[in-house]
Amino acid sequence: MNEHFRSIVNIAQDEELAGRLRDAPRRVPVPPVTDRAVWDAVDATTRTALLTAAERELGRPEPVLRASDWSRAFRDGVRTAYEDQARALRHRTALYVLAAVLTGESAPAKAPPGAAPYLDAAADALMALAEATTWCWAPHDRFTTARAEAVPDPDEPFLDLGAAEVASLLAWADHVLGPRLDERVPGLRRRLRREVRLRVFEPFLRIRDWHWIGLDGDAHNWNPWVHGAVLTAALLLCDEETERAALVRHVVTGLGHFVEVLPDDGGVDEGVAYWWLGACRLMEALDLLAAVGGAPCDARGLPVLAELVRYPYRMHFGGPWYVNVGDAPARLPDEQPWHVLFRWGTRLGDPDVSAHALARGVARGVTASHEDGLGRALTGLSDPAWRAATTARDTATRRPTAAEDTPDQGPAPHGNGVWLPRDVWLPRVQVLVARERAGTAEGLALAVKGGHNDERHNHLDVGSYWVALDGEPVIVDIGQPTYTAASFGPDRYDAWPLRSGWHNVPDPGAGQRPGAGHRARAVRARVGEHTTEWYADLAPAYPDGLLGELRRTVRLVRATAEEPAHIVVTDEPVAGPAALALRHVLAGEVRLHEGRALVDTAGGGALRLTWDPALLTGVLEHQPLADPTLRRSWGDRLTRLTLRTDPSRPSGGASRPLSVRIERAR
Repeated sequence: MNEHFRSIVNIAQDEELAGRLRDAPRRVPVPPVTDRAVWDAVDATTRTALLTAAERELGRPEPVLRASDWSRAFRDGVRTAYEDQARALRHRTALYVLAAVLTGESAPAKAPPGAAPYLDAAADALMALAEATTWCWAPHDRFTTARAEAVPDPDEPFLDLGAAEVASLLAWADHVLGPRLDERVPGLRRRLRREVRLRVFEPFLRIRDWHWIGLDGDAHNWNPWVHGAVLTAALLLCDEETERAALVRHVVTGLGHFVEVLPDDGGVDEGVAYWWLGACRLMEALDLLAAVGGAPCDARGLPVLAELVRYPYRMHFGGPWYVNVGDAPARLPDEQPWHVLFRWGTRLGDPDVSAHALARGVARGVTASHEDGLGRALTGLSDPAWRAATTARDTATRRPTAAEDTPDQGPAPHGNGVWLPRDVWLPRVQVLVARERAGTAEGLALAVKGGHNDERHNHLDVGSYWVALDGEPVIVDIGQPTYTAASFGPDRYDAWPLRSGWHNVPDPGAGQRPGAGHRARAVRARVGEHTTEWYADLAPAYPDGLLGELRRTVRLVRATAEEPAHIVVTDEPVAGPAALALRHVLAGEVRLHEGRALVDTAGGGALRLTWDPALLTGVLEHQPLADPTLRRSWGDRLTRLTLRTDPSRPSGGASRPLSVRIERAR
């Protein structure tokens, strides 16, 4: 175990930790509703947005959690019927709590309805969560599966992400609204404590081999997500000192398993979207531990964290667009706690981290939102440094840059982003990102990955690459479709966006295979002033024995006086099938000609792909998108360009190097 965590665990073995955690709520850096100096200082834009949304929500019907919807995960694999309702209830609860805090509403228990509308609505929503049979999402509930049943048993709660989310929500609501709830709905806080004890504390203490702890070395984003929620609930809802210390000791031990598997280069094989649900959750937990326990409980000196906080900006193409390995959308949702990243950049003295976080937070337009989660929203709203940073700029004279656009505006044509590095090479996850120049989204940007086909949230994408033009992805990774019960089971790769045929990889007559043994071989990157290059042998990613080698080289060549900037992708099969297909998934309007294709982008740019027509013949397929998750990034369709060899041609066949050149269409 890392020494920073070992020191806390050692404290937890005696009574000192219990003493350090005594009166924990008073040291949590989020004040209660009664601290009007903080809550009245929330900026007007955010206040108006939240109160308008809360007023609108008051007129909507309450989300209903139905057994028939929950059981659909076991019947037809549909998760969203229940999980969308559960999410809506959590968001509704958080919104009402925030509205009650911002308005400072109060009313005695005997006051008539309407005396405190947001406070009453928050209490109703909290009670609805307390009365729900389960907080667990059905595909996760292994206890129900083991019973061969289709409804949850409240006497056998399963501690998963859903339960963690609700426990954290109840804890923050209790913390910030406590005095008002005691006055208006006496007894509700006791009920919340009862439910969290039965559904979270007792299972957490009793069962010490939860799969998400990572005792087998496979600690993924569930680890800090659940542990962070348990920590929050323990500090804010557990009133018994010995039990609170035991909970925190187990949390710290569990977080240690996650830290142990973090690559020292700060890479995340789950992708940037899951950085917010894994690495960021870790940082939030460490902040909370340090705030409550003081210096002996401060583990924020972990060396890997300085690299980990750089991952989001290193994967940034521009605007809302990011390099999206695995189950990550290319267009990152705005509902992220940018204030956490800003705070860590400031703490670690990394201005690029802070600048990226501030730019994206400013582009969002509000300091925080209820869709961030209640704890994250409260932390952002009450963080004086974040509030000052996001409201200090002069919006009348400041033009958004390509990396700072709002989702509705789209990327500005040629903006700057001081944090955008020219080259990033993460050898542990074998991801390279390169662009024409540092500090700007203008021009070509390239990303390429190696890795293996048993990564967390894996797609069959070993050797795939991305190309962005002026910050906008054009040769793209489709990303994660809407999850179903099959998304993490043996039928995972039945989903077409996850297969290698819909990634930018060669097709030697068979798709890539799942499993850690199906990987890139001899991966290397070379970063030069004029050229940045990535190389790997992709043959092991395909069925055993299909290929001797499949050498892929992806090269970004920067502009000179003699030629413009361009990218060259070269594939050289050795001892393999006579035919080869090269796949390219394209976003934009595509026009195909002999030996070339032009892609007109939504941002007004154009990309040209060229190849030797004596060796390769192009075919276009348009793929309509009905999935709402995919449509959020790509609209109503994507296009696949397949370049095929023709073994019958004297100059054809797949036994020679095949190259595709990519550049801006001048």
